[in-house]
Amino acid sequence: MTAPAQLLIDGKLAAASGGATYPIVTPATEEVIGAAPAATAGDVGAAVAAARRAFDETAWSTDVGFRIECLRQLHRALVDHGPAMRALTTAEAGAPARLTTGPQYDLPVESLAWVTDLAAGYEWERELGPAAPMGIPTTRHVHREAVGVVAAITPWNFPNQINLAKIGPALAAGNTVVLKPAPDTPWIAAELGRLAAEHTDLPAGVFNVITSPEHVAGAMLTSDPRVDLVSFTGSTATGRAVMASAAGTLKRVFLELGGKSAAVVLDDGDLGAGAGLAAYSVCVHAGQGCALTTRLIVPRARYDEAVAVAARTMQHIKVGDPTDPATVCGPLINSVQRDRVEGYLALARAEGGRFAVGGTRPDFDRGFWAAPTVVAGLDNDARTSREEIFGPVLVVLAHDGDDDAVRIANDSPYGLSGAVTSADPERARAVAKRIRTGTLSVNGGVWFAPDAPFGGYKQSGLGREMGVAGLEEYLETKLIAEAAR
Repeated sequence: MTAPAQLLIDGKLAAASGGATYPIVTPATEEVIGAAPAATAGDVGAAVAAARRAFDETAWSTDVGFRIECLRQLHRALVDHGPAMRALTTAEAGAPARLTTGPQYDLPVESLAWVTDLAAGYEWERELGPAAPMGIPTTRHVHREAVGVVAAITPWNFPNQINLAKIGPALAAGNTVVLKPAPDTPWIAAELGRLAAEHTDLPAGVFNVITSPEHVAGAMLTSDPRVDLVSFTGSTATGRAVMASAAGTLKRVFLELGGKSAAVVLDDGDLGAGAGLAAYSVCVHAGQGCALTTRLIVPRARYDEAVAVAARTMQHIKVGDPTDPATVCGPLINSVQRDRVEGYLALARAEGGRFAVGGTRPDFDRGFWAAPTVVAGLDNDARTSREEIFGPVLVVLAHDGDDDAVRIANDSPYGLSGAVTSADPERARAVAKRIRTGTLSVNGGVWFAPDAPFGGYKQSGLGREMGVAGLEEYLETKLIAEAAR
């Protein structure tokens, strides 16, 4: 059984200092399944102070071997407590159980092991070689070292993946961390904090967890001068606010934001595979994924066929109880998100779109649900085609050749992900290289892996998570030049 949610501040698990809590609601049934501490401003300040002290006054940032040992302990605890964590993820985030053996839990835990191994073999110092700048013989060394105190602010859609993609490399790099999860998924983060406190030798203050129903805690972290780096994943609008708040102290910012990614099928492509995969992927976790392909761009001559393929695919996707192993499309996270999706469906109708399938709320007694939907009849200028919906909604658009397909794909404020389908791999790669996004799938290739960098162009964010680049987001570069003897 999962322990009650608690804060983790300076190595101690505790209630909020003010004693307040807020309900944790499961989105599938709207039942209250627990309570989370409502951290006060004092709690946030104490967490930052603890992280600052642990960075400045302990050997954490310099003792690589000890860091590796602690992270391996945390990895072991996450493996050992996997069944309970998977069940909690399904209950709190509404994530279908089948996804917890992949991107909702097991893959993030694997990513923690990968970045730990990376840190163990990382080149923390390298010599540039002898030189004589300005005639002075000099030995020069490049050192990579921790940035300092990291504020990690995470969303509710893939909580384990994003929590671990931030704290894993941040801690491996020698930073100390304050984790602030989304108000809707506090328990998952609190349980991570408990496992760290009870099953590892992490020094007090190195890792802290703050939960709050208000966004003021995140705002405090972004403006606090004791915080050196803010790592934020969430909406583009909030990302702008984070960046503006951090600017006052010129702290470093990592942002992984929204997307409106395009799945492009070229005129020689397998329409069934390309359209079917796009339709399926946008239903995964009810479309609540920033990198899902939510625009399907197909040859104009085969437009009606593509719409029909996408609709048939969605009709066979299991929607319902996220604990059912067959479920692909579970609930939306809350009523606000459901209302947002339904607002975009109404907008699609007003813009002249039609629904090939879906467009209505599933007939369930309770919970926050949206039916998988294919929108046809719009062009790329429609708001439904341009704005991130974060629901199981696929917009099908027509193109008139490769150049036009690339133009439409790039005609977006976002640039996070995408896909290209073609019978000619060389042609598909050529198109993929022209699409300005951070990740691309060609003919069904999978880009998500612990060693692969993930991030976006344009308003999809700044920086990269995972892979070597993900570790290096949390490192400073120092050059030491010493007069040669």
